[in-house]
Amino acid sequence: MKIYSLTIFSTENDAVVNLAGEHDLSGFGFFQRNSVQEFLTFFSKTVAERTKPGQRQSVEENNYVFYAYSRTEGLAGIMICDNEYPQRVAFSLLNKILDEFLIKFPRDKWIPQSIVFPELKNYLIKYQDPKQADQIVKVQTQLDETKLVMNKTIETLLQRGEKLEDLIDRSQEISFQSKAFYKQAKKTNSCCSIS
Repeated sequence: MKIYSLTIFSTENDAVVNLAGEHDLSGFGFFQRNSVQEFLTFFSKTVAERTKPGQRQSVEENNYVFYAYSRTEGLAGIMICDNEYPQRVAFSLLNKILDEFLIKFPRDKWIPQSIVFPELKNYLIKYQDPKQADQIVKVQTQLDETKLVMNKTIETLLQRGEKLEDLIDRSQEISFQSKAFYKQAKKTNSCCSIS
């Protein structure tokens, strides 16, 4: 699971303008990074243009997923990640980023190329592992681990139960054989009694 890009666009006046963005292209070769960033920026802008205000959507392209959230305030957030990244975490991150952006930058301060929003870089780093960043995913992972441990414990208990049943069957068989031996011994001894 990897996040490649977080971008915030202004969607006012039918023109989509890039306000802030951060990219993590460390997984690409040095000479590929520039063209990959151009592709991600172009595709992000295209997805932002096609996302209606108040709508959330995801678009898959090759091994990438573009999560888009367009707010009615004229702001859109785009997150680009691999196709394994959880959708719920992606949309909650976009919502959080856009909320913080609106608080920090009122609409009259949306000047392209002049906005410095370092929180994007922090979120890009923090949310690389959604299990650590999102509490619900973290709890779900812990529940899954606990479930595995419980299944193994129940399985071993069942195996022990089967072994106990075998022991009980054997003890009943031994008990039956010992009773038969006792009766046979009594018969045998009764014919040879010395008085």
